[in-house]
Amino acid sequence: MGSAMKVRLFAIASLASLSFVNGVSIAAGGEGLTVPVKLPAYDAARASCRAPTGLHKKLVFVQDNRREFMEGAGRGLEAAARARGLAYSVAFANNDPALMIKQVSGIATDKTGAIVVAPINAPSLAPALKKVIGAGAYVGAIVAPPATTVLNAPQYLTGKVLAEAAANYIRTRLGGKAKVVLLTHDSLQFLVPRFTAMRDTLRTLPGVTIVADISPATVDKEGGYRTMKTILLAQPNIDVVLGADTVVLGALAALREAGKARSDQFLGGIDGEEEAVVEIKKGGSPYKASISLASSIFGYAMGQHAADWLDGKSIQQAMDILPMALTTTNIAGYERDAANPGAVYADLTRRASYLKMYGNICFDTRENYINFPWSSETK
Repeated sequence: MGSAMKVRLFAIASLASLSFVNGVSIAAGGEGLTVPVKLPAYDAARASCRAPTGLHKKLVFVQDNRREFMEGAGRGLEAAARARGLAYSVAFANNDPALMIKQVSGIATDKTGAIVVAPINAPSLAPALKKVIGAGAYVGAIVAPPATTVLNAPQYLTGKVLAEAAANYIRTRLGGKAKVVLLTHDSLQFLVPRFTAMRDTLRTLPGVTIVADISPATVDKEGGYRTMKTILLAQPNIDVVLGADTVVLGALAALREAGKARSDQFLGGIDGEEEAVVEIKKGGSPYKASISLASSIFGYAMGQHAADWLDGKSIQQAMDILPMALTTTNIAGYERDAANPGAVYADLTRRASYLKMYGNICFDTRENYINFPWSSETK
């Protein structure tokens, strides 16, 4: 056989092993989309396909812990399940990755139709999630793949929105000068861009000094409290603290305990935690802003996607939750929306202010699930 014919036959064989999603070819074999691709906007007019058979009309939230951000997601999921006639339950892993694997492995064999998961250790959980996907069920994941639908925030933009609020405060209220503490999560690769954005933004202010740039040992109030206590030994006068709400709230506790909390400080966090919202509403608190990721609203959306999947509809492959800086001026409207996510979802204009959808997938194209760290951002 001539070399040209061999090449042609090899090419035909290679094409036979490929399938296509949104015009991008992917290798078959059950691993989904492993190479990052840019997803187009979600097409609501895309034709539906077969509905999965033999699965229970049931939605399970595999929840990592009970922080308010995840509790909000659960409230949204439960409301959507109730609206669409799905049974709903929570598998609570209590920050135990081995327990979460066991929970998902059980779901893979009990014919549950849909799950949403907040992975504790994404690599170790991936094999169990792939089995759930392979069984035809819907898998929605908060940030970390693999999943039928991945929910993420544009992380660089999220950090930038918070840092710009802080920078504006420094310019207008602190005379352009500030000692800043960044409480980071740089050990979590998905969150690195938000802290890169904070550094990039603060670098534009010549009067700003970042006196501490550190990841607390634990991402909770206790971690923030202990880290700030240590920082205060070397830097007793801090003007700005930025990070996730839960750790910044811990830092605030340490500042108050040390008598170093001031009304003119700018403490700001990410997640829209209820306690942070309470601080902002007080007036006169050092806590000035929280970047909301509206967990009840994205939870409701993922619950709707799960029900649509089980009905055989074409749904979103990925979804951005858009960051919003909560301040005393807009917090009342946000609280109304968060308390009634169904109304937000039904109003396309209001929904678009919180969520942005990408790609299409359905039961017939389930092999095209996302299995790479998806982000809508290029930076």
